[in-house]
Amino acid sequence: MAKFSTSSRADIFTHIGIIIAIFLILFFSFFFLYLPWSTNHGQSITVPELKGMSLEEMEKALDDRDLDYEVSDCTFVAGARPLTILTQFPKAGSSVKEGRKVYLTIVSETAPMVKVPDIIGRSVSSAKNQLLSNGLVAGEIEYIPAIEENSVLKIKVDGREISPGSMVPKGSRITFVAGTGLSDQMIEVPNLVGMAADEAEILVSGQNLVLTVNYVGAVEGSAEGTIVSQRPTAQGNKIRVGDVIYVDVSGTDPNAPN
Repeated sequence: MAKFSTSSRADIFTHIGIIIAIFLILFFSFFFLYLPWSTNHGQSITVPELKGMSLEEMEKALDDRDLDYEVSDCTFVAGARPLTILTQFPKAGSSVKEGRKVYLTIVSETAPMVKVPDIIGRSVSSAKNQLLSNGLVAGEIEYIPAIEENSVLKIKVDGREISPGSMVPKGSRITFVAGTGLSDQMIEVPNLVGMAADEAEILVSGQNLVLTVNYVGAVEGSAEGTIVSQRPTAQGNKIRVGDVIYVDVSGTDPNAPN
């Protein structure tokens, strides 16, 4: 077995120098050879643009670059294709190491249900803003002759009239029925006395008039739900298209709370 002489001070310094040299060789080999090799130092991968891709397209794009992914969130966006990439982190163009995980937000396939706000009586522009803040979309505007010019009188979804507070899928397109103001066209006031209130509603609506109903309780000689008087009367009077006819109806309002 080889022995190292330590009989003199020079021998001791020589041995210390050898130990220090070995330490430095190991130190620099670890940090400048082993670590760069084991961590692919200097080698980076550019993150691709994933926004708008389907899940299959995204997986292929990341696999080709030896990158991984994780879906961190799922949200519904009106008009966006379901199950596509909405956002990503790191952003496209970032330089990352091989195997880096990309966090994704994808577009939900099912729209959550939201409540339709009460926009009846609001101006069209105000109603549009209110819908937008509730995640809904303003659709077409149907104008009818009515006193309330440019005000929302009714709302529809898929051609069906709905009431404020109804639950509809987020992103639904809401159609406005709005007033144009009074027309210059004059028509004869229809005679509604003796008619059932629901029949009168159909007749008046067909003539582009508005019916306002007031229930007055039981009236002798009149069946419940029939009109007993109206203003203006029908004796040769004329009314503007879009104007209101006020009627008194026998009985109690069937929609009134108990």
